[in-house]
Amino acid sequence: MTKDQQTEPHQPQLYLVTPVGAQAGSFGPLLTGILARLPVACIRIRGEGDEDSLGRMADLVREIAHARDIAVVIDDHIVLAQRHGLDGVHLTDGARKVRYARKELGADAIIGAGCGLSRHEGLNAAEAGADYVAFAPAGATALGGGESVPHETFAWWSEMIEVPVVAEGALDGAAIEALSGAVDFFAIGPEIWAQPDPLDALGRLWNQTG
Repeated sequence: MTKDQQTEPHQPQLYLVTPVGAQAGSFGPLLTGILARLPVACIRIRGEGDEDSLGRMADLVREIAHARDIAVVIDDHIVLAQRHGLDGVHLTDGARKVRYARKELGADAIIGAGCGLSRHEGLNAAEAGADYVAFAPAGATALGGGESVPHETFAWWSEMIEVPVVAEGALDGAAIEALSGAVDFFAIGPEIWAQPDPLDALGRLWNQTG
């Protein structure tokens, strides 16, 4: 995932995050429907659950996504990424394991770093060799301390740092519209899975990118 993947400057791409606890059998048709309708650039498998369930999900998502030349990463599980032929990992603890993941997965793997609200952690991850950094939550939320990433952080990063930046967490139409000119990817998942029609919900959100 690099800035070169974009079709035009500051045109964000869709980064889909799977539901927590999703079962491979039931998730397959939904994922296929989304990929048939929307231009997903990368899929991230949430890392919660036992290894057998995660392995089945990894195999399912890889088969569906790779047939469409879409990259697949998984939260934190370096061994599962290797075992199931995924494209890399998304590290949820910032910069700490970026160099280790690179050593284990190789130069061609996608190594992403979730850096929360911390610009400093993002810079550390980029310096360590992360392929992208993600800041969250990008939208307004009542969870935790209620803090969200200032929009200025994304604008600054996009202007000053070459490593692509992902906005995620509590994304709504207003946040997506406001950030579309300053981010490389929107990571969307929890915002849609609880909706009656996740595909419709995702389509409505994605229309805010212009």
